Amino acid sequence: MDSPNLDRIFGPDGRSVIIALDHGLIDGPCPGFERPAETISAVVAGGPDAVLTSYGIAKRFAAELEGVGLILRSDGSVSNLGSPSTGSIGRFFGVEEARRVGADALAVTALPGSPAEADTLRNLAHTIAEAHRSDLPVMAEMVPGGFDSPPEFRGAEAVAFAARLGAELGADFVKAPYCDDYARVAAATFVPVVILGGSKGSEAATLANIRTAIDAGAAGVAMGRNVFQSDNPTAMTRAVAAAVHADSSVEEALAILKG
Repeated sequence: MDSPNLDRIFGPDGRSVIIALDHGLIDGPCPGFERPAETISAVVAGGPDAVLTSYGIAKRFAAELEGVGLILRSDGSVSNLGSPSTGSIGRFFGVEEARRVGADALAVTALPGSPAEADTLRNLAHTIAEAHRSDLPVMAEMVPGGFDSPPEFRGAEAVAFAARLGAELGADFVKAPYCDDYARVAAATFVPVVILGGSKGSEAATLANIRTAIDAGAAGVAMGRNVFQSDNPTAMTRAVAAAVHADSSVEEALAILKG
C-alpha cells in the first residue's frame, strides 16, 4: 500500500516550512496570537507550505488559511492556566474532524522517556492506524522526556531515539527538538524530520539553527513563536522559507527579514 500523500505539506524539494499556530490550546490568547485572523494572514503572506493549528481555528478561519497545507492538532493537553502544561493527555480530534475542516494531515505528540510515555505512544499508534485507513498522513511530534525534560533528554542521542520511535510507529513525518549534531537525528530515521522551534529566541539564532539543521539533513521546520511573535511575521516567514527552500545563508535570510 502506498504511503499517504504529503504533497500539500512538503514542496517538490522534499522540504517544508510549517508554521505552528496551535499555541492557543495551551496558552489561550498568547502574545502575537491575540487576533487569529491577523496573525494567520500575516504568516500565510510569507509563503509557508503548511500551518499546524487547532480544530477551532481551522473551522473559523478557513478563508485566511486558504492556499496552504493544513495540519490539524489531534491530541490535547491541560492548559497553562494552573500549573504548567506537561504536554499531551490524549486524543481530542480524529479523522472525521480532519476531513470536516479539510486538513491534509493530523499532528500527535508523544513523550518517550516521560511518565506519560505509554499513554502518548499508544495514542500515537492508534491515531496513525486510524488515519492511514483513510489515507491521511500523520506528523508525530516526538519530545523526549516531555516538555519540561532535563538536558540529558535534549541531546542528539535522545532526540534521535525519539524520532526513530515515531517512524517505527508509522508516522509519515516527525517533528523533533533541535539539538547539536542534528545529522545524527536525521540519519536515525527513515521519514522526513522537521525541527520544532521552542521558546522565542533571536531571529539570528533561529535562522542559524535552521541553516545548521537543514545542512545536517533535516527536512524543514515546524515552528510558531519564533515566527508569530516576531515584529514582522510575514518577513520572518519569508526568511525561514528562504533558508529552507532556497538554501539561503543566515546573512541572506536576515537581509530578507530586514527588508
